Amino acid sequence: MRAKHFVKQTKPHTAAARDNLKGQHRGCNMRDVTGLFVFVFLVGRAGGTEPSAGYCIGTQCFTVFQHPSDFPAAEDQCRDRNGHLMTVRSTVAHDIFNILLWNLTGRFWIGLRLPSGCPDATAALRGFQWVSGDSESDFFNWAPSFNSSCSAPHCVSVSQEDEFKWVQEPCREHADGFLCEYTFTDPCTFLAVAAGGSVTYKVPMGFEGEDVLSLPPGSIAIRMPAETKYVCFSRQWLQAPWSCEIQEGGCEHKCAEDPNNVPSCYCPSGQSVNPANKVTCEVDIDDPCLPLQCAHACYKAGDSYACMCDHGFKLAQDGRSCVDFNDCRDARQCPGENFVCVNTVGGFQCVCKDGYVMRGSLCVDVDECVSAPCEHMCTNTPGSYKCSCYDGYIEDPTAPNKCKLHCGKEECPAECDPNDRFQCYCPDGYVAEEREDHTVCIDIDECSFFYCDQDCKNTFGSYVCSCSRGYTLVGQYRCVKNEDDTDTDGSMEGSGVSTTPSIPSTSPAPQPEPTTQPSGVSVGGLVGIIVCTVFFIVLVVVVAHYLLSDKGKTESAKAPEGEAHGLHRVTSDA
Repeated sequence: MRAKHFVKQTKPHTAAARDNLKGQHRGCNMRDVTGLFVFVFLVGRAGGTEPSAGYCIGTQCFTVFQHPSDFPAAEDQCRDRNGHLMTVRSTVAHDIFNILLWNLTGRFWIGLRLPSGCPDATAALRGFQWVSGDSESDFFNWAPSFNSSCSAPHCVSVSQEDEFKWVQEPCREHADGFLCEYTFTDPCTFLAVAAGGSVTYKVPMGFEGEDVLSLPPGSIAIRMPAETKYVCFSRQWLQAPWSCEIQEGGCEHKCAEDPNNVPSCYCPSGQSVNPANKVTCEVDIDDPCLPLQCAHACYKAGDSYACMCDHGFKLAQDGRSCVDFNDCRDARQCPGENFVCVNTVGGFQCVCKDGYVMRGSLCVDVDECVSAPCEHMCTNTPGSYKCSCYDGYIEDPTAPNKCKLHCGKEECPAECDPNDRFQCYCPDGYVAEEREDHTVCIDIDECSFFYCDQDCKNTFGSYVCSCSRGYTLVGQYRCVKNEDDTDTDGSMEGSGVSTTPSIPSTSPAPQPEPTTQPSGVSVGGLVGIIVCTVFFIVLVVVVAHYLLSDKGKTESAKAPEGEAHGLHRVTSDA
């Protein structure tokens, strides 16, 4: 039998604080506190975000985490554990600080914050609000130096050094830890302890200890020295083995259910279950299960023994092997809305559908539009989202979240820069044309460029190639003659016999339908060709003019001065 030791922290004034809480509990107004049930767990746990101490009273539990965090992160971590940051609305709640923080230094967040606006020094809570949604309180413990500025968000922390006064701090500052609060129903009372024995309790909130008077459902009790184990369920203690789905039924090794769905514990080969506590394993030299060579475990069936499998598995036909059982075949496994069941080896897991995220115990729709996934407009839908385009645009087939210009007719207005009316854009397959006061996009007739081998049909923004009967369209524009296509008289059909497009078939070598060929000349390329042509013509005119002018000047320079002016010398006989 193995002895298990648990370290319990003690200090004189914590015991006094517990006694004081018992005395105050009868008259306190702390919400959901029923009955004089108090218990304390002060077993330290190292590392991670496990609580370093815990305390429960009535139907509430409180934990302290030594994990540096800002206020939003601390709030999220408490919420992830189905609780919230601790509220302190009575002297009873205030006295809990003496138990949880008596040996801890530093500042710890509590669940008090200023939602918006500026602090109000005249109000009891000074404009602050508890994270539970309440704005009322019967207890106030503000620090003398109250900050009424509006410069930053205000949250509240406490520390032993300040006698647990409420001190304002920026919510994004990192405190040394935080305190969480949990509420539950149907608690269990403590188990009786025999002379020389003890009972240790493990609480779902992550801490453990002894001397317990009230426990939340799901708590585990281990009675020593017999090592019998119990679980708290609906105000009652159920002795192990209980349902195999809950912590392996409390078994030390494994839990399995026989054909009658009765849970039982089993041990590795060479060991047997302790008959007294029915959960621990002991060495057994004469183990009757050894000859069976069971894959998982065996159980006593009358006067003999038979193999059985772990929960989530079923016995194979050989009577000793185990195969995975698809738990997701049962639609009741994940009954919550927007949940989906995922089968795992030996079990299953309930996860949220695509487009949903887990919030507590619910699957909540994710608003994908917040991350702006669409180029134009985004509409959130249950579990997904839908992109749409502004007028004059259509969805880009290569990227559904993007949009491209679309006309859909022979002529439509161009998309122009509002600051530069000459900077305009047209859809693919269109060319811009300037008018007197505006620019329009005109469809390009690609068929005039002879892109297709045979038949061509112009469409708005593109064109369609097709082939005559007896030919197959290849590469969207080429027509290849079919080798096995003959006429009824045995002669081969040639191109041009028919302009009927080829029809797709389900044969091994299908003939594709007429396919849309993207425009071969983009709007920018066509504009560039026009500009270059105009520039070339202007250059030729300038060069010709220059050459003709230069020739005239040369001829004038060679003629005599008089002839140059059309004059002749005249002489007289006198």
